[in-house]
Amino acid sequence: MAEVVLTAQQRAFLDAARRATLATTAPDGRPRLVPICFVLAEDVPAVYSPLDEKPKRSADPRELARVRDLLVLPEATILVDRWEEDWRRLAWLRAYGTGELLEPEDRARPEHSTAVEQLRAKYPQYRDQALERRPVIRITLTRVVTWGPLA
Repeated sequence: MAEVVLTAQQRAFLDAARRATLATTAPDGRPRLVPICFVLAEDVPAVYSPLDEKPKRSADPRELARVRDLLVLPEATILVDRWEEDWRRLAWLRAYGTGELLEPEDRARPEHSTAVEQLRAKYPQYRDQALERRPVIRITLTRVVTWGPLA
């Protein structure tokens, strides 16, 4: 499937969002939802989400359920929404894509380093975490659906 071309409004909406919900497919076929921090890649239609040092069920980020899900079935969906009491401002963007793990070594090192730099710029909390030694999830976007006024 071809990569999607994001509009300026879609890019701005994603850039401004502080969190998203990542959906993967668990082994039993049910959706697995997890809130994530993310950044939009500058040069390709993709988002990066770190496997950061916040407490998790396993110290090894490669053992996380979302990672295991993506290794078996790489299809993923990201939902970014804006809630407002003024319902005329409600909006969401749902992005479909293919996920993979970027390791901080070998062929992925330049892209991984760029993703870490962008994540630290957006989230000051990451400046004290060793993201450069941890994998990053890349989701290459293939389709985007929106609702409501993104601007």
